[in-house]
Amino acid sequence: MTTKTNVVGADHVYAHGDVKLQGYVAYDEATQGKRPVVLIVHQWTGLGEYEKARAGMLAELGYLAFCVDIYGRGERAQNVEQAMAYATQYRADRGLMRERAQSALIEALTLPQADADKVAAIGYCFGGGVVLELARSGAKVDAAVSFHGNLDTPDPGDAQQIKGSVLVCHGGADTNVVMEDVVAFHQEMEAAKVDYQLMIYAGAVHGFTHFNQPSRYNEKADKRSWALMQAFFDNVLK
Repeated sequence: MTTKTNVVGADHVYAHGDVKLQGYVAYDEATQGKRPVVLIVHQWTGLGEYEKARAGMLAELGYLAFCVDIYGRGERAQNVEQAMAYATQYRADRGLMRERAQSALIEALTLPQADADKVAAIGYCFGGGVVLELARSGAKVDAAVSFHGNLDTPDPGDAQQIKGSVLVCHGGADTNVVMEDVVAFHQEMEAAKVDYQLMIYAGAVHGFTHFNQPSRYNEKADKRSWALMQAFFDNVLK
């Protein structure tokens, strides 16, 4: 998949222990030298075309984009019931969730285009929660961005291990991640003295960035949150 002439993208197989994972890598061949790395963590159905499209967009901006596979090679939800089962498995085992995300980070940093000193991670819905757990694990992530992601965690004290900055983009009309979760997250970040930003978009529902889901998509909130992410990266990574 490519988004412009110089952007190349391809599936990338890696592993977590004995489990094979199939991610996706995109970058602009015209860019010289090493590039800041951005991990992209998928929504609850698993890695698909949506995340690959976002990878292409990030590649156009000069980043090395690495789409993470949390579930495993060939493990993709075909319906809501399967998606719920996959997401519940990892949300119930945050240790495994963190390890899967860490395995992707380790793999991404082995790529010849990767600048290991500039690392970010973004995630959507389920993936937003994964990105925050990766940051809470103490992984070297300079910038973590959650788009309409889960904000809860079993042990809020783990926020003290966050090494980088955090940006949360949340929909004001989200009924999946409610305001009580937002307040608890705010309190968690304040208690740990994390450098964080929390932006709430009026009228935006859960999944507001998914341009392939018309019933959820909010163009204004999507464009504003993407622009905010770029400014955030400009400040933290460059």
